Amino acid sequence: MAERFRLTLAQLNPTVGDLAGNAALARGAWDEGRAAEADLVALPEMFITGYNMQDLVLKPAFHQAAIAAIEALARDCAEGPTLAIGGPALDGVGLYNAYYVLQGGRISARVLKHHLPNETVFDEKRLFESGQVNGPYAVGGVRIGSPICEDSWYPDVAETLAETGAEMLLVPNGSPHYREKMALRQNHMVARVVETGLPLAYLNMVGGQDDQVFDGGSFVLNPGGGLAMQLPMFEEAVAQVDFERGAEGWRARPGALAHLPGDLEQDYHAMVLALRDYLRKAGFERVLLGLSGGVDSAIVATIAVDALGAGNVRCVMLPSEYTSETSLDDARAVAENLGCRYDTVPISAGRAAITDTLAPLFEGCAPDITEENIQSRLRGLLLMALSNKFGEMLLTTGNKSEVAVGYATIYGDMAGGYNPIKDLYKTRVFDICRWRNTNHRVWMRGPEGGVIPEQVIDKPPSAELRADQKDSDSLPDYPVLDSILDILVDQDGSIADCVAAGHDAADARKVEHLLYISEYKRFQAAPGTRLSSRAFWLDRRYPIVNRWRDASGGGSGTG
Repeated sequence: MAERFRLTLAQLNPTVGDLAGNAALARGAWDEGRAAEADLVALPEMFITGYNMQDLVLKPAFHQAAIAAIEALARDCAEGPTLAIGGPALDGVGLYNAYYVLQGGRISARVLKHHLPNETVFDEKRLFESGQVNGPYAVGGVRIGSPICEDSWYPDVAETLAETGAEMLLVPNGSPHYREKMALRQNHMVARVVETGLPLAYLNMVGGQDDQVFDGGSFVLNPGGGLAMQLPMFEEAVAQVDFERGAEGWRARPGALAHLPGDLEQDYHAMVLALRDYLRKAGFERVLLGLSGGVDSAIVATIAVDALGAGNVRCVMLPSEYTSETSLDDARAVAENLGCRYDTVPISAGRAAITDTLAPLFEGCAPDITEENIQSRLRGLLLMALSNKFGEMLLTTGNKSEVAVGYATIYGDMAGGYNPIKDLYKTRVFDICRWRNTNHRVWMRGPEGGVIPEQVIDKPPSAELRADQKDSDSLPDYPVLDSILDILVDQDGSIADCVAAGHDAADARKVEHLLYISEYKRFQAAPGTRLSSRAFWLDRRYPIVNRWRDASGGGSGTG
């Protein structure tokens, strides 16, 4: 009977659809495990395909190719440790989310996911059949149970595995990040080890996929909930964990305990990793953005430099007659602090040409937001021309507050391929800027220190599309706006909830109205890093045309 069991946890970064590349990563992890004399090398949920595949997995040619890639892995990894890897499976006419166990050149066992998530970014009930709960599989005489991701969030699957002889639990995950998700995972897993009395290894993938970020953070728990190993968040890692059998069963020996960063660092690292992976996986190496001298474009430029290096980032100032000298100075200072290229492309001549072209049609009409939007769309046109000419992906710079209420110009400053701060409220943008100015990490490719000047953070926000314009002319002050949006969007609350929190009912109704009428803009917006469980896209799906308005909260609050 085995007294020691060595498990290799491969917290790696797959790419959706890259079957050959993902298989190569799996083989590399298996080689490391073999060199370390591991008994089992484990990879996360749906690793062979990458995750989240959405409807791609329904395509027969794709899921059949993925299954063939797993079968080839079994043959390639015949002499050495057992390999466990997630992928799609066919059983009869049903398609399943499965975990494969590869031993001796063949598939020796296959676990089918039972609980299928159907909320936030997940539509697994649309994609897969629910598998039956079966007993554990054996590796070197040790019986292992593998509840797949969601199966570990409920007690029934783990309890069934324990009752049918499992001696330890290996939980493969494709669990995307949002704030406070790590604590939620650990609480669920502690409950499983307390209920079953078994040690548990929680293995999560890492990397960006579209708007989602998989944050890794894999860990190992002993019975009672003691933390035996913690892998880093947002970074790839391959680690060995040794289990020893004693009088009370298997226990994991203590291993490395990576530091878990605070919320602001998690937000920032997620945005850097998401942007880096989005570009790498889409085939881009360089980016550009409009640098206005404001705080939003400053933090996006900083994220881009930290993700890609200063040599791969172009900042472009596009001034008009409304652009202040302060903005010109601030934009140049940000670019110089970051060390990236800085170009100036004035829009005054182009704007005059467009104004002259439209003058016969606009005769007798007073200037209004139309003229402001022409400036924004002209900037978008020029930035997209640079993007096309030089093969640099254009980044957009609208924060969640602006995205929520439509304080952005479609086909103008919304033009671009990716928005790192799409799920970051304006008030949190300020917090992130101050955090980055005082913190530097090894995974950042930009310089240390206060790269964003304090005057950029402190000055009143303005779109500078007309004389003396301030964001507060059109919107409640950002602390008020963000608090109302948190209630209406993140908490799915009502106007009455806003009033109960001290907000003026008229402000809350205005924000709600802007939120609903801006849905068409978000429908056409660039993807961006998901940082919360109520990000705009898959987390929150609303009709574009919607006349319903909340009639609650009739009075005015004191705020």
